[in-house]
Amino acid sequence: MASRQVGAAEFKAKCLRIIKEMQETGESVIVTRRGHPVAIVSLPPSAEPAKPIFGSMRGSVIKYDDPFEPATSPEDWSALR
Repeated sequence: MASRQVGAAEFKAKCLRIIKEMQETGESVIVTRRGHPVAIVSLPPSAEPAKPIFGSMRGSVIKYDDPFEPATSPEDWSALR
């Protein structure tokens, strides 16, 4: 991907215009100060769609004896003491 160089003063003065051009062309911008690069402005990586919540735990159950039994015995609960 090609990059274009812009001085810091020009970037400050034309920031919004430069960002708009960057979106249209996909070209990153190297900001320089006295001819030396100090920053690179580029588009963010494309975001991948989030995985659906439903079904995300599929295959994670190791043991499935009796789903209607309590997970622990009532003696383990301090609130019942």
